[in-house]
Amino acid sequence: MSLTVVLAEDSPLMRDGLVGVLTRFGHQVLAAVGDADALISAVREHRPDIVVTDVRMPPDHTDDGLRAAVALRHERPTLPVLVLSQYIEQSYAAHLLDLGSDTGVGYLLKDRVSAVGEFADAVVRVAAGATVVDPEVVRQLLNRRHDPLRRLTPREREVLALMAEGRANAAIARELYVTEAAVNKHVGNILQKLELHLDGQSHRRVLAVLTYLRA
Repeated sequence: MSLTVVLAEDSPLMRDGLVGVLTRFGHQVLAAVGDADALISAVREHRPDIVVTDVRMPPDHTDDGLRAAVALRHERPTLPVLVLSQYIEQSYAAHLLDLGSDTGVGYLLKDRVSAVGEFADAVVRVAAGATVVDPEVVRQLLNRRHDPLRRLTPREREVLALMAEGRANAAIARELYVTEAAVNKHVGNILQKLELHLDGQSHRRVLAVLTYLRA
């Protein structure tokens, strides 16, 4: 099965390697780009059979690739998307899988790409409409169902425990001998990892504490 592909990966070495693998298995790479904006433009121009994209890339070096993929799926709900990630980001995987379409979608760790046969098979399966998720991601998603706090670092657990005591960020900073900016960052990470996306940080803070108490 020969496919047309638009590829997005900010590492030139990794990008060239992926192009080589895809070409080796008979696919045509219509564009290989290094940032999320170029990905969107290339897909709109070429209308490929499938998009293969890294999660983290310019311009923000956060989840730009994932956000671009989600935006493209909203524009073209039938577009198969295979996302690659260096690390397991459960919220990214959950977001991708919650797109609500029967069209193919995949989330693989980059380590899986080294097994070129598995990667090539995943590309074909996603293009055909299947859902392909890295086994390690599945394992962690299942673990998360049992304990949502497993995703937090030890320091984030400390911050959340002090939040549960009703401490403000300044008080938490004094207790842990860190800056208030560091506490703000930890709180943001906690809210993201617990997937508390409601408007208003104060409301999300309460929900985070309730999650902690239930766990």
